[in-house]
Amino acid sequence: MANTLVQFRTEETARIKAVGICERLGIDLPTYLRMCVSRLVQENGIPFSMKLEKEPENRGLAAMKTASRIAFENGISEMTLDEINAEISAARQ
Repeated sequence: MANTLVQFRTEETARIKAVGICERLGIDLPTYLRMCVSRLVQENGIPFSMKLEKEPENRGLAAMKTASRIAFENGISEMTLDEINAEISAARQ
């Protein structure tokens, strides 16, 4: 098949952002655009979504939030330091 040139205009800031997203996905912008056209034709519509996941939350912070939620669910989120130490001592015996 013969190739043809397709051109269009877009804002420079949008192009720069698109190039950055494509680079993070491991492709370049022309490859992405070819993928779009190919799938558009194959599916006779827009069939897919390519999104980057949000940046992962700090694992330590996530663990603390999980511990707080579990403590709240078990009714122990309001324990004093003395009560916590007493529980630890009892568990060690």
